[in-house]
Amino acid sequence: MTEDQKVSNKPIFKSAAWHLSRQSNKKRTWKSLKQIISSEKTLPWPEQAVHYSSINGPPSFKPPEKFSDLSGLPAPYTDPQTRLRYANKEEYATIIDLPMDITAGYLALRGATSIVG
Repeated sequence: MTEDQKVSNKPIFKSAAWHLSRQSNKKRTWKSLKQIISSEKTLPWPEQAVHYSSINGPPSFKPPEKFSDLSGLPAPYTDPQTRLRYANKEEYATIIDLPMDITAGYLALRGATSIVG
């Protein structure tokens, strides 16, 4: 192989100019996602352009994970009377003793509807 062929086989991304530009002592400033989104909103975009503020994810096919209303642990059980979720028998014993206003408060925190019955 000749010297010219070795130089031409060199990948484009291994440019000496790029490597030297990275060695400067300038500090690189990074933008947060909030800064990127706000700067994108000020620019005139075509209607079909995809950017951070226009991306919508599809709905998940996995069922939502349920957590205990008292402890925040994964809750496989739900009390049929109060509809509070619980993780173990100690939490269930606590749920049984709760007054209705506190039960309604826990359901309101979770965003569930009020107690029926």
